[in-house]
Amino acid sequence: MVERAAKVQPGMTVLVHSAAGGVGQIAVAWLKAIGATVIGTVGHADKVEKARAVGCDHVLRSREEDVAARVKEITGGAGVPVVLDGIGRATWEASLGAAARRGLIVSYGNASGSVEGVKLAALNQHGSLFVTRPKLFDYYATPEERAAGAARLFAMLESGAIQPEIGQRFALQDAAEAHRAIEGGQTTGSTILLP
Repeated sequence: MVERAAKVQPGMTVLVHSAAGGVGQIAVAWLKAIGATVIGTVGHADKVEKARAVGCDHVLRSREEDVAARVKEITGGAGVPVVLDGIGRATWEASLGAAARRGLIVSYGNASGSVEGVKLAALNQHGSLFVTRPKLFDYYATPEERAAGAARLFAMLESGAIQPEIGQRFALQDAAEAHRAIEGGQTTGSTILLP
């Protein structure tokens, strides 16, 4: 998402929704490692410090603040060139409002439900925005792409730039409970299911 889909460059400012979540933590750390400024959102006050600890320069509480307005305030009215949104339906409008003119929204998850009925006119009205919905297999379609991607991931892990956190574990038979916890914003880091 960071380097191939969004092509983030050093010095860019990126909005990461759910910055204290499993993918969010990895994305924030990855962005910081390549020299980006990160604005992260969290759903609950108890996740603010976790988001800061993984590298967020600014942390917004999405349930208490107008995310788009705060992003515009932080960026001097410009908005961000890239939004990484794994939440979906609940954050779609904030993502539209936070993106800079000709910005890119990378919508990669549905924690709150899928984004449906996207009106192309809304992309125009918010500054000629771009939207992508990437999936792994389109970015790693060839053996060479897979090898390069795996090498880059392991290099980031070996350097310590990213340090995945397992925040909670659920028994496999409690998968529905795990999904409810994720959807309710009650998790941090990665959630794993155990047999």
